[in-house]
Amino acid sequence: QEARAKRRIGLGVTGLADALILCGVRYGAPKALELTRAWMARLEREAYLASAELAREKGAFPLFDKDAFMAAPMIRRLDDDVRAAIAAHGIRNALLTSIAPTGTISLFADNVSSGLEPVFSFSYTRKVLMPDGTRREEVVSDHAYRRYRARFGEDAPLPDYFVTAQTLGPMDHVRMQAAVQAFIDSSISKTINCPEDIGFEAFKDVYIAAYDSGCKGCTTYRPNEVTGAVLEVKKDEKAEKAEPELPLEARAEKKRPADIYEAGGVVYMTRPLDRPEVLPGKTYKVKWPGSDHAMYITVNDVIKDGRRRPFEVFINSKNMEHYAWTVALTRMISAVFRRGGDVSFV
Repeated sequence: QEARAKRRIGLGVTGLADALILCGVRYGAPKALELTRAWMARLEREAYLASAELAREKGAFPLFDKDAFMAAPMIRRLDDDVRAAIAAHGIRNALLTSIAPTGTISLFADNVSSGLEPVFSFSYTRKVLMPDGTRREEVVSDHAYRRYRARFGEDAPLPDYFVTAQTLGPMDHVRMQAAVQAFIDSSISKTINCPEDIGFEAFKDVYIAAYDSGCKGCTTYRPNEVTGAVLEVKKDEKAEKAEPELPLEARAEKKRPADIYEAGGVVYMTRPLDRPEVLPGKTYKVKWPGSDHAMYITVNDVIKDGRRRPFEVFINSKNMEHYAWTVALTRMISAVFRRGGDVSFV
């Protein structure tokens, strides 16, 4: 009902950073802001004219209020002919423009830069989720970078307008987002990359600058080795000398622990294991302060290919107040365990 009443759409762009590179302009520079504003102004103008024309043919969106719509600040600054078309026919869509997250779409478009983001890296590793739940690493190269290399050769030095998300400063990101925001009536997907050692005051300044420049939102990212990332740039490292690979049986025999409690690591699998009739495990008694009844948590393990991994978990208590959700939680955790998944999200 909401969608039909407002008929919102999200026309936007992708490959903006690559377009700037092909124009020989550095992302975040004054010339880049000028070009970006010109491109986005044209997108906005054509979107509103087309929606007004559709309104003439099919009618305005159901919740259209002419007086309120025409009085909106964003509509007041449109070109006179665009405002006249809306006043005469209404408009088919309440909101028209948006910068969506276009990572996958950009890959299909020959790996152009994503949305209005700068090029992440001219060559980087992407972790691809496979149908069986595993992840495969793929090395991909940026569209504009490949075009430059094809024309000038692999050894040609890159001009200074070849910049990446890692080499830009946070304010370069903010200025580009603000340049686009002026012509977007909906949301923008944009990540402002910050250096790992950024101080608190400098970090606070990023949000203040985004607010002062008219950005509707502000999303920041600071590198973190603990949580990792979908995209990452590999550092040049010397490859470690690999040990000769043993046959599967020999490897299993070599790694087999004396008992289940000496086994280490976790084996990640994609197909759930059948439950054996007997599993070794331990039960832990946990008593929360202020609670009259203790909780008994049982974790059973399984040995797979000579390595230990948790298989199922049970929680029991005399206190029945939270029985339903604890049973549901343990069943979910056990299901994840049986498929070899990571339960840290729980």
